[in-house]
Amino acid sequence: MEAHESVELSVVMPCLNEADTLATCIRKAQTSFAEHDIAGEVIVADNGSSDASVSIAEELGARVVHVTERGYGSALMGGIAEARGRFVIMGDADDSYDFLEIPKFVEKLRAGADLVQGCRLPGGGGRVLPGAMPWLHRWLGNPMLTRMVRFMFHTPIHDIYCGMRGFTKKLYDRLEQRCTGMEFATEMIIKSTLLGARIDEVPITLHPDGRTSHGPHLRTFRDGWRTVRFFLMYSPRWLFLVPGIVLLLAGVVGYALALPGAQVGEARLGVHTLLVASLSILLGYQSILFAIFSKTFAVSVGLMPPDDRLERFFTFATLERGLVLGAGAFAVGLGMIGYATSTWAERDFGPLDYPTTLRLVIPGVTLAALGFQTILSGFFVSILGMHRR
Repeated sequence: MEAHESVELSVVMPCLNEADTLATCIRKAQTSFAEHDIAGEVIVADNGSSDASVSIAEELGARVVHVTERGYGSALMGGIAEARGRFVIMGDADDSYDFLEIPKFVEKLRAGADLVQGCRLPGGGGRVLPGAMPWLHRWLGNPMLTRMVRFMFHTPIHDIYCGMRGFTKKLYDRLEQRCTGMEFATEMIIKSTLLGARIDEVPITLHPDGRTSHGPHLRTFRDGWRTVRFFLMYSPRWLFLVPGIVLLLAGVVGYALALPGAQVGEARLGVHTLLVASLSILLGYQSILFAIFSKTFAVSVGLMPPDDRLERFFTFATLERGLVLGAGAFAVGLGMIGYATSTWAERDFGPLDYPTTLRLVIPGVTLAALGFQTILSGFFVSILGMHRR
């Protein structure tokens, strides 16, 4: 739905049995509209409330959008889809976020920001009032997860979990949000960063949860793990590529030491080291291939924006070159195995000098496996990238 010309701002509040605090949140948003000349509307995205939330919202003039699919992200998606404003501000309806701070977000949005993230933590100038945030969240969970997203995605924010934020409807339409749970907010931050959106931050104050009839919907360890899992799923580099490169390099070093039988301290490295090094190379190569597969798939289906580095990689690493390289490695590997077999045959298939023959067989098996993987992977990644091309 396109933004309605007469509405500048839509404030979307996800709601699941928030009768204790919903009226306060709506009135604060409406006060901000009136006192700061903002043409705004309040949308309550109700996710199946069984209390008086819906009637409270309707009595105060908010628009109620009924969202049947359960989940924090689902509720927000339903509410944002109905938003008429060119700007949207989302915030929880538990009175922990002060909707009188709306003008801070609008000012940044009017100045050209695509996404304005609230920050409750001192690192970004925010404040957490006593009793507003559990100790574990304030001093461990939020700072740790924020550092992760800043390191992994170079996101310029200090509070990844802050649920009060503003954004343009135009940016939201580009993001094509997929997550229906708590990861919705994290997905928005990461995708906005990857798309090169202008992200600003404003300090806000977090107040104690005003609800008395029930506790928070957030579950510390479950939602924390889901956030870490989402970080990894959206970063093939850290999930697959970096571990793969480390394993591959470790295997190459193992080969460089074990093939000539190098002495390391009191240990002389031999075929056992060679075998472990081969395992490291195979695992590392497989991990790197998974990085290529996952990134190609994510770009092809729109989960991640196009990546120039990936395009340059496929310009060089064509299917045909992969087939030639894979077939060559496979042939060399089989040749080494064949030579070891012929040596065995010359001995009438009797006992062998294993330290000598395994220096042929182990690299031969490894090369053959790598070559075969390369051939199959070349076809598979081409299939994944058909939509991309």
